[in-house]
Amino acid sequence: MPHNLAFAVEMATTLLALAGLGYYFAALVATYIFLGVNRPRLSDSAPGVSILKSLKGLDPAMLDAFRSHCRQQYPGQYELLFGVSSLDDPAVAAVRQLQQEFPERSIRLFECPQQLGTNRKVSVLIQLAPHATQPYLLINDSDITVGPRYLERILSYFGHNQGKREVGIVTALYRGRAHGSLGSRLESMGLSTDFHPAVLLARIVEGGLRYALGSTLCVSREALASIGGLEVLADQLADDYELGARIYAAGYGVALSDEPVETSVPDYRWRDFVDHQLRWYRTVRDARPAGYVGLIFTHGFAWALLNVLASGLSPVSLWLLAMVFFLRLTLATTTGIRVLRDRQLLSNLWLLPVRDLVAMGLWIAGFAGNTVVWRGERFIVKNGRLIKA
Repeated sequence: MPHNLAFAVEMATTLLALAGLGYYFAALVATYIFLGVNRPRLSDSAPGVSILKSLKGLDPAMLDAFRSHCRQQYPGQYELLFGVSSLDDPAVAAVRQLQQEFPERSIRLFECPQQLGTNRKVSVLIQLAPHATQPYLLINDSDITVGPRYLERILSYFGHNQGKREVGIVTALYRGRAHGSLGSRLESMGLSTDFHPAVLLARIVEGGLRYALGSTLCVSREALASIGGLEVLADQLADDYELGARIYAAGYGVALSDEPVETSVPDYRWRDFVDHQLRWYRTVRDARPAGYVGLIFTHGFAWALLNVLASGLSPVSLWLLAMVFFLRLTLATTTGIRVLRDRQLLSNLWLLPVRDLVAMGLWIAGFAGNTVVWRGERFIVKNGRLIKA
């Protein structure tokens, strides 16, 4: 019986490692397909856009992130609208300073005190939206830093089709900027080497993206109205995912821009890192349960390593581990450097095996419950909704 069990474990890990090898290859092909896509050109009549930001507290390098939005080389009109639940919030001082530094820009701050749902960020955005004056709304987080042609490249997708669908929302890939701690570096690396390859592969497998990423949510008012406005997201944890998914379900296309942005990853303590990752894993499990189970095939390196142990360091298992790691490394560097232009990746690349083993453990832990921690509060995620624990 022990011999049969050992043989079964060896065979199972061999098959899963081979599946992981296939996944890395498919994701690499999807990455090269994305690199070959031609970006549309902005129309001569550049549409106006209102940038909405919900603020709570100070994030690392937040003011520099705000400044990057004010330095846009965009021929059309744009405005920045900031919302806080209370004018006592520390973020207010950063907005006031921004207004002084860029008097030529339309920068407005609003107090949004109403609690319209369990998702406080969306609650603020709902109250901000009526103050927007432009035909397009762009939502991103307070820590997002963008390039000078960000608006031009995001808005260029409108007026074009995604497949046979008129583009209703544009989203963007994003890299992380780590801040020292192991948790910060592991999360930043995961974005470049784990999360985004899966997004690019899903884009090919599903015939186009069917959800959106919180780094950029640029939506036409017509598409937003078709789903009932931001109000339908008031109790959603994955509001970015849901916004894209609902707009897709309403018949519009979701465009993925090749203009990556940068998010600041906090200097996490280990417990905070685990809480943040589990929130992501359990949100994905709730939104896409079949896809979450399918993540078993994305942990090729971990399965190959287990296969080496299960086979007693057999030559075949060592060969398989070498092949899996080579393809894993190729995928990580292609996506991280060529697509996301992640300047930190090379210096942190030695952590890739650690990241993969931690990711597998977190994926398993994601099955163990539906409780998440968000801004220090515990919630239960059920059918996409947040319920106070």
